[in-house]
Amino acid sequence: MDDEDIAAFTALANPSVYVVTAAADGRRAGCLVGFASQCSLQPVRFAVWLSKANHTYRLALAAHTLTVHLLPRNRHDLAARFGSQCSADTDKFDGLPWHEGPGGAPVLTDALAWFTGRIHDRHDAGDHVAFILDPIAAHTEATTHDHGDRAALTLHDAGDITAGHPA
Repeated sequence: MDDEDIAAFTALANPSVYVVTAAADGRRAGCLVGFASQCSLQPVRFAVWLSKANHTYRLALAAHTLTVHLLPRNRHDLAARFGSQCSADTDKFDGLPWHEGPGGAPVLTDALAWFTGRIHDRHDAGDHVAFILDPIAAHTEATTHDHGDRAALTLHDAGDITAGHPA
């Protein structure tokens, strides 16, 4: 298989990116995630894949819930903060409007939409682990089907962000 072929396929797909937050043992963390999807209709379930190199992954192992945020396209700054810094080295939430959500995971006030899911299961997928979530709460600011100027930030929009976790 040619790596350029799969890169071309994924470039066409251009999925949304997400900020996933977790809290456990009095600590909080969050990271930018490019791998996420609804994975079941009945019951509704959603999967987010967290990198094993990521501090948020290590905290998520002790968490009971995760909150998954869609960012508005005009909030590249939030994507960069959660994608290029390491939660082990800095408080990514410092100076941001947020509140504690269901199960304790931080909820970013400036998100386009968010949901909190109870961790149902985890599946090792190589260098990432899939966290399968059962949604327990959700909120969206989007009011129209096409979201107008409230479109979600995509992988293409965030393509310039270099991961902040240790290599």
